Amino acid sequence: MKKTYRGSCHCRAVTFEADIDLSQGTGKCNCTVCWKQRMWNAGGLAPSDFRLLTGEDMLGDYRKYGDWGEGHHRFCRRCGIATHSHGQIKQMGNVPFVSVHLAALDDLPIEELIAAPVRCMDGLHDNWGNPPAEIRHL
Repeated sequence: MKKTYRGSCHCRAVTFEADIDLSQGTGKCNCTVCWKQRMWNAGGLAPSDFRLLTGEDMLGDYRKYGDWGEGHHRFCRRCGIATHSHGQIKQMGNVPFVSVHLAALDDLPIEELIAAPVRCMDGLHDNWGNPPAEIRHL
């Protein structure tokens, strides 16, 4: 069941809320962007499930694209904290999605986080539908 969570960057210039069903799973990816951030996300959200409340003018956008699709990794330009991403990936249906960084959620109880299933994606090789051979580092 979806639940509305509130989140922010560290300096709170960027705030948002997102409707997330953690029972549908969370994700970790081995692409270089996700790996370097140690990102753990709630992905595959419909754009309507994400609402930016404040800080649109403070959001930086690191864009990555290729034959596989397009991704926008969003972060606060003041404090540097990544909050969410959005884009379209062909292997994931080529529909617009939003992905929320779970560490940016301010009101996520630890018990709910550790109860959520985790799936790993091989973004490093643009093989989004399959887990990488090694996941212990994610």
